[in-house]
Amino acid sequence: MNKGGKFTKPVSADTFRYAGLFVPSGLALYGLLLLFYPDLSPRPVSIEAIFTITACWLVVALIQFFSRRPTQFISALFLITYHALVAVYILMITGVSSPLAICWLLLLVVSFDYFSKSGFLSSMTAFAAVVLFDTILTEGDPSASVRNLVTYVIFMVISITLYKVSNFHESTNHELSESRANESMQRDRVVAIINNMTDAVITTDPKGIVKVYNASSLGLLDTNVSLNGHNIKKLLPLTTVDGKEVNIFHEMQKTKTVVKRDDFIYTYDDEDKIRLEITMVPIRSGYKSAEHSENRDGYILIMRDVTKEKSLEEERDEFISVVSHELRTPLAIAEGTISNAQVMLGHPDVTNDMLGDAMKSAHSQVVFLSGMVNDLSTLSRAERGVADESEDIDVMELAHMLHNKYVDEAQAKKLHLNLDTSPKLGTVHTSRLYLEELLQNIITNAIKYTKTGEVNITVKQSGDEISFAVKDTGIGISRSDQTKVFNKFFRSEDYRTRESSGTGLGLYIVAKLAHKIGTKINLTSRLNFGSTFSFTLPVKNDETLTK
Repeated sequence: MNKGGKFTKPVSADTFRYAGLFVPSGLALYGLLLLFYPDLSPRPVSIEAIFTITACWLVVALIQFFSRRPTQFISALFLITYHALVAVYILMITGVSSPLAICWLLLLVVSFDYFSKSGFLSSMTAFAAVVLFDTILTEGDPSASVRNLVTYVIFMVISITLYKVSNFHESTNHELSESRANESMQRDRVVAIINNMTDAVITTDPKGIVKVYNASSLGLLDTNVSLNGHNIKKLLPLTTVDGKEVNIFHEMQKTKTVVKRDDFIYTYDDEDKIRLEITMVPIRSGYKSAEHSENRDGYILIMRDVTKEKSLEEERDEFISVVSHELRTPLAIAEGTISNAQVMLGHPDVTNDMLGDAMKSAHSQVVFLSGMVNDLSTLSRAERGVADESEDIDVMELAHMLHNKYVDEAQAKKLHLNLDTSPKLGTVHTSRLYLEELLQNIITNAIKYTKTGEVNITVKQSGDEISFAVKDTGIGISRSDQTKVFNKFFRSEDYRTRESSGTGLGLYIVAKLAHKIGTKINLTSRLNFGSTFSFTLPVKNDETLTK
């Protein structure tokens, strides 16, 4: 039945179906009442007519009741039949000015519900025809004609009122439906935007119960369980960076405007911790008055993992602090030495040897500063990923190049720089700059801290890997220092280490470069017996070349 008119709803169709079953009993009872009180009817009442019309109505009502989904045409036939039955009942039994005229009002409403304005006008026209025929049947009775006219006027007023009310009701429902559709569309858009945000977004009601969240929230909290209905306080057990517990809901309640904090620590079940930046936004309806401005409709939390950023910030601040401290000493020494040399130039008792020593001391500090600048430049390139393009590197050629580059430096310290390679070495595919600087730092470090003996550069191929190792017979590294040598600016307290100038950045850079080319430095050392630094790289085989 809901395929009928423009405004037909399933509820209206069902009401029409059930109402049709109850009307026959009303018609029969009213007809029996007229039999006992014939004065109430303007014409003689026939019991056969009463039961005939009632029976016809009941048959039509039963057919309609079991017709679950009639077409618009069948629905129109049902309405026409009901109109005809009521018209016959009025004309033959009750007359127009009877309480049964209310049945026609019901048909009028149903006609409008099914066929809108056309159904309404058709029903009104049919009733006007019934009034006209009923007036003719009264054979010119003036009082009956007046009653019919009054009944028709009242019927018209009520009908037009019902039409206006129905129109208004349907218009209101239409606007409400559009408003709900727009609201639903806006909500879907907001949810789509939230779900595509990389930051975790959670909205709560005024009591802190989660209402909406995005996929990033599940990723941040490392869970697949729905967050809806959870209390934000229990969902986010937080502490500050100094270890104090935080009730996030209380923090949300205290916010009057947008508040951003980045000092929260969230701990996972496995005790792993991350640092969170949380933006808290109170939600207020735009129509609330000033005196109720403190009331909130809920809260929005925007969360972001800033663990790496904060770690880099702290590392950068520490780095700047240490670099400035390390640069200050050699600069002061170089400046002081050069100033002394300038003073000595004008003194008659100053010898060339004294001036030479002063210049030598200043030069050593300048060389130290130059080394630090070079180390910082290398570190900066590694951090920024400059010149990290991979290329095919002939390992045998690289090994001989490095040996030839540092053999003279080793001989100047009366050390043997040996090169031990496999008969045939393959090719590696990595950054040439990073690999060369990594090996250079290890080799120069070995030469620097070896007073007697030798430094061995070993490059061997075993299966799909090439191993690089630099072994020296130097002073070695104590067990306690082995865990620290790859830290920034670390230098052992061993006096023999302090005898050689250094920035403490060499091995830190080695570790950084190793990470950049996808390997790890292995350290084997024993105090007074030397050290071995080694790492491996995969061979670029034929399969890799074909790819």
